[in-house]
Amino acid sequence: MPNTELTPAALTDPAAPGPGHRRQAWTVTGLLVVFMMVNFADKSVLGLAADPIRRDLHLSATGFGLANSAFFLLFSLCGAMGGLLADRVRPRRLLLGMALLWSLAQLPMALGGGLSALFLSRIVLGAAEGPAFPVAQHTALGWFPDRRRNLPGALINVGITLGVVLAAPGLTWVIRHHGWRSAFAVVAVAGVVWAAAWAVLGTDRPTRSAVRGAAGRGRSGQRADLPPYRRMLATRTWIGATAGYFCTYWMIALSLVWVPSYLHDGLGYSPTAAAGLVAALWAVNGVALLGQAALTGRLLRRGVASRWARGRVGGITLLVSALGCAALTQAARGPLTVLFLLVGFGLSGAMSTIAVTVVCEVVPDGRRGGALGLMNAVVTTGGLIAPALTGHLVDTQGSTGYRHAVLLAAVLLALGGAASTALIDPARDARRLALTP
Repeated sequence: MPNTELTPAALTDPAAPGPGHRRQAWTVTGLLVVFMMVNFADKSVLGLAADPIRRDLHLSATGFGLANSAFFLLFSLCGAMGGLLADRVRPRRLLLGMALLWSLAQLPMALGGGLSALFLSRIVLGAAEGPAFPVAQHTALGWFPDRRRNLPGALINVGITLGVVLAAPGLTWVIRHHGWRSAFAVVAVAGVVWAAAWAVLGTDRPTRSAVRGAAGRGRSGQRADLPPYRRMLATRTWIGATAGYFCTYWMIALSLVWVPSYLHDGLGYSPTAAAGLVAALWAVNGVALLGQAALTGRLLRRGVASRWARGRVGGITLLVSALGCAALTQAARGPLTVLFLLVGFGLSGAMSTIAVTVVCEVVPDGRRGGALGLMNAVVTTGGLIAPALTGHLVDTQGSTGYRHAVLLAAVLLALGGAASTALIDPARDARRLALTP
């Protein structure tokens, strides 16, 4: 008979729900979906206003790429620190502080700042937004047992999609009619409104380790029986999930920063048509996230092992995205270009939910925030590299640089898909963590 105390669910499931648990769980999840919407609306402003910002601030493509990469200068480090901090303090306070700092970071550009203010504000915004995704996932998933985490995890990612889907046409309209600085003011106000709602309705979910209190904790306040982070980060599941998610984040960075310019300058679409295609791309991403959640949930309920239901599904999705990007580099402007764009950039986001849920299967509750934060720190280095590298390619090769950037993305997606398919096996790694001293 298997020892059920060593299964992933036993290691990571939250405490037994009390009265009103389900209602509060979905209230928190809904607020965190909106949290991620604001988060990615913040990120999308620079890409949507690329042409007027470059013109007004006299930026080359390389300079503009560096301005976007500045966002990720402290993003990864703060993401890791925020995730580790979420294992020690209430995430509710972290989320509230982050949202308020986002809004403050937008003000310099809304109020007339120049090039130096642009770089500084993006660095501060990146530092404040770095922990957003891991802390939001850690907070939301803590309300649900493992078998029910697919949907809330996917919905947090759908918040990313909705943020861009709504921001692309909405902020483009603001930019065209009121100037690009007004777009920064709009997202700043959105952050303050969310913070007010979270202050009233947001809360943390106590877990078994929290309920147990100080008993069984060491001098540092952490459970003495929890495995160290270095062992969790050495598991094949964490490595495979991180490799796949890195490729997804590379695509997210390209989608936010360069796809609008690629569609406009590289393929000749009007700014309005380009904004519509960006929105469509992210809408496909949302459909892929929800479809993945439904498929993996159904497979898990039928008894399919998570290495197949999650790991293989995520890996195959990345491989299909790689084919879409490779085909996009060979297609002329037309319906096929749109199809390959939606497949290559739209499907790859499904891996982000899978990466989070498989890591949560492996990692005990008292280490979840740190493990997700450290994963996020690694994968978001893609956001630091991709914009600057693409800007360099465009400056040195012209419109051909866009095609080479997409071809490089195809190669990375293929590698990430292969790693996810071959390495992810949460049940195996959870047992090893539980059994190895």
